[in-house]
Amino acid sequence: MTILQSINDEGILEITMDNPPVNALNISDTFELAAIFNGLASNNEAKVAILTATGKGFCAGVDIKEIQDLSGNEGILNVNQACYDAFAAIYECAVPVIAAVNDFCLGTGIGLAGSADMVIAAEQAQFGLPEVDNGALGALTHLQRLVPQQRARQMLYTCETAGAEELANYGSIFSVVPNDDLIEEARSLAQRIVEKPGRTIRAAKRSANGIENVDIRNSYRYEQGYTFELNLAGEGDKARQAFLDGQR
Repeated sequence: MTILQSINDEGILEITMDNPPVNALNISDTFELAAIFNGLASNNEAKVAILTATGKGFCAGVDIKEIQDLSGNEGILNVNQACYDAFAAIYECAVPVIAAVNDFCLGTGIGLAGSADMVIAAEQAQFGLPEVDNGALGALTHLQRLVPQQRARQMLYTCETAGAEELANYGSIFSVVPNDDLIEEARSLAQRIVEKPGRTIRAAKRSANGIENVDIRNSYRYEQGYTFELNLAGEGDKARQAFLDGQR
């Protein structure tokens, strides 16, 4: 994958995930996302960040083949740490983060979008957690920032997805637009933010995080503990191999 970055003169930073066809995130690129968002703490040039993707989907999750190719538990340990770091970096980013979701947003994609301050989605976008089918758990923490708790649990247990319009009805998606208008809609929202005093916006971001009811670091780490248990029990390896073998 390639992680592309560009910033305009007004301080709107655009970060684009580019790994056709489905934007599955490998371990190194997930760590790179964490580094980019953490780096904004010392980058006063950036006033707001937009996270988006090219191609068919926003993010289809982790790179399952990479996990299976690594020996022992190295793959699951590294990908869990990378996801933990990336989600926390977006949530705790010094500036507001807008997720511009162009199509399906699954697994790791939920962690990314659910950690953002605001979400804009294309009309065809679908959101879901296929974790149960993959012998893993995680990102229910972030899904519950997008849909109500009981709906989130139903999606977790069944691996079914929810459309952008449904999430917009919950108020967790700012707007739903045709895919061709997505990035301009995100830039328009970002422009309204950069017009505000930068120091005040950074303080507002810290304040908003400080009063949120759920500590996403601890709750996500709790979920990850069950992923480790499932891998020790052999369930994770069995599910990932079935995926690679085309059995589901």
